[in-house]
Amino acid sequence: MKFRSAPFRFPVAVLAGGLAALAASAGTPPRKAPRPAPAAKLTQLTQYVDPYIGTGFHGHVFVGANVPFGGVQLGPVNRSEGWDWCSGYHYSDSTIVGFSHTHLSGTGIGDLGDVAVMPTTGEVRVTKGMPKNPQKGFISLFSHKEESVRPGYYRVRLKRYNIKAELTATERVGFHQYTFPKSDQAHLVFDLQQGIGWDLATDTHIEKLNDSTLVGYRFSKGWAKDQRLYFAAVLSKPIRQFTSVQVTDTLGNTTPAATGNRLKGVVTFATKEGEVVKLKVGISPVSTANAIANIRAEVPHWNFAKTTAQADAAWNRELQKVRIQADPARMKTFYTALYHTMVAPSIFNDHNGDYWGTDKKVHTNPGFTNLTTFSLWDTYRAAHPLFTLLQPKRVNDMVSTMLAIYQQQGKLPVWHLMANETNCMVGYSAVPVVVDAYLKGYKGFDANLAYEAVKATAMGNEFGLKSVKALGFIPADSEVENVSKGLEYAIDDWCIAQMAKQMGKKEDYAYFSKRAKNYQNYFDKRVGFMRGRVSQTEWRTPFSPFSSVHMKSDFTEGNAWQYTWLVPQDVEGLIGLLGGEKRFSQKLDSLFTVKGDMGAEASPDISGLIGMYAHGNEPGHHITYLYSYVGQPWKTAEKVRFITDNFYTTKPDGIIGNEDVGQMSAWHVLSTLGFYQPNPANGNFIFGSPSINQATIALGGGKTFAIEAKNNSAANKYIQRVTLNGKPYPKSYLRFQDLQQGGKLVLEMGPKPSPTWGVAVADRPRSVMQ
Repeated sequence: MKFRSAPFRFPVAVLAGGLAALAASAGTPPRKAPRPAPAAKLTQLTQYVDPYIGTGFHGHVFVGANVPFGGVQLGPVNRSEGWDWCSGYHYSDSTIVGFSHTHLSGTGIGDLGDVAVMPTTGEVRVTKGMPKNPQKGFISLFSHKEESVRPGYYRVRLKRYNIKAELTATERVGFHQYTFPKSDQAHLVFDLQQGIGWDLATDTHIEKLNDSTLVGYRFSKGWAKDQRLYFAAVLSKPIRQFTSVQVTDTLGNTTPAATGNRLKGVVTFATKEGEVVKLKVGISPVSTANAIANIRAEVPHWNFAKTTAQADAAWNRELQKVRIQADPARMKTFYTALYHTMVAPSIFNDHNGDYWGTDKKVHTNPGFTNLTTFSLWDTYRAAHPLFTLLQPKRVNDMVSTMLAIYQQQGKLPVWHLMANETNCMVGYSAVPVVVDAYLKGYKGFDANLAYEAVKATAMGNEFGLKSVKALGFIPADSEVENVSKGLEYAIDDWCIAQMAKQMGKKEDYAYFSKRAKNYQNYFDKRVGFMRGRVSQTEWRTPFSPFSSVHMKSDFTEGNAWQYTWLVPQDVEGLIGLLGGEKRFSQKLDSLFTVKGDMGAEASPDISGLIGMYAHGNEPGHHITYLYSYVGQPWKTAEKVRFITDNFYTTKPDGIIGNEDVGQMSAWHVLSTLGFYQPNPANGNFIFGSPSINQATIALGGGKTFAIEAKNNSAANKYIQRVTLNGKPYPKSYLRFQDLQQGGKLVLEMGPKPSPTWGVAVADRPRSVMQ
């Protein structure tokens, strides 16, 4: 998800010197290859994860405690607000106003932040306050020097109160541990008003159930229009006093209340110096009873260290599915990226399976783990292909969730959040995810229902689809972002055609194959770019391939230079439109060198620029791999290696754009291993330039796929020759089916492009199913 409204403005970010560095890289002296780190032990891979990466610049990543794909993301919320606080936290900040149980990671819109808890001492305060006048609220400063975060654990000292806050989590329970100073007035403030970004509480409730338990709910609206979350909070220390109030004005005046939209609950007790108070908060989309049951099922004890160790172990189990040997910096960027891919989609059901559906009904015993936070316009490109390699059980759950959403709302999810369809971004991008899983042989969902869902979604009438069916294109004067929508629809329709072909549906195969060619209707041969057209005979004017007007033009967060390449389903057809292989290659070269003014209203998401190539925005993520289609894999190698080295670093600003719920990181994971799947559903992983020395991918069922990059270094970035299971392998791509068989891939690397490997027509990837 990207920046979809404009209350804040930021300049377009361009990596200074990036273009020059790329152009000069072939002639610079090679860096001395760093000594490889030893093979990571299974219990130690979390040591390479740095959750601060992506908390600076525009990364917008979550910081706090969670487990892989967990429904709880328990972490701090800063006082500051704005686009760079979409997750509630930014590295530049030094304030904390609470620890919330739900967060988004890497989005361009802020939401969630449910059930914030703030430990305090002294006079009771129920408003957040401001850094310049903290006495009017409970805000506290903190220092990164007194803060620590690792997978499954977060710690910080709140300077104002001298309270050490520690957090850990299970799938549905946030576990807090607070070390208080001596105080007769120690408090836990439950802030049910506070949310992140667009989130606004509409109806909240809190009450004391017994001397150690509070229960309640928080209903809110924001990006997702109707969010509902129930909670139960159990304390390790008896509640001496409990009050709940409704804030009545901006001055912080209150009135007693158990229900309201600006509700605060305050637990008060006395503490000794260094006394530890623990708090378990279970969440549920269904009921407070289920929230209590979630606590009993997942954290039936008070052993904080045990829960922390279990969270660490859960992350290690997932991270060890890919074990690499590389230099220390690469180990950190790789495993942090892999960690980021598993923050979401997140669990959205109870321990007993109950969940709240898009149809506003409770569903029981669904037979799958229901999930939420589907940023599909982003994640269909790399995150979901990565899941097909590493998350076979969860792939079935993800598809089953999408099919249930289809049954409940009449179409597959677009950008789904907390049982709400936000309809954010363009295309029906669940289609490639469902089709890719089906074509790769996944069986854990109803295939006939899946086909019904993809076809019904494509046959709708909203967002320009009526024009697609009638005209084959979306008129530029009828729909904003029409070119981007049309190109995404063509990708999705190609996917449907392949599923129809596999299922023997000949008429549907022909129909959707024709629709998949609709991208041609947006290409103007006179100018050599995709552009908006008003009618069969008229193009929109004026036209500049550089111009980008955020949310008001023919393109979604981009321009014609960037979107002309969005045809990963039919690269051969695009080559033909551009005049053949030579002209295609020349224009692709130009993309990485051309300079132009995108205008004052360009989207801030257009970041990580090399010429007009924007790595910080997802529609271009396949572009560097297109050279292999014309027999020039060394050009892919050059650009991929530059991006992995320079756009993914170990610093807080180490992600060049929005993390986008794992997509930016998934590109890095796959490209670091040495391949990427540009076509979202044909199963071909195209080779680039591995940034590892060795890797082992656990495929399940005891199978592994090993990768060895011989003589790999900063200078030796070009593949010279390849063997697969000891046999020469001349192709510049690897099929999913071959990878899934397990085995060993050996890539011999060198300082100059190979004149033969991957060059022959027979050895190049193709858009058809191979």
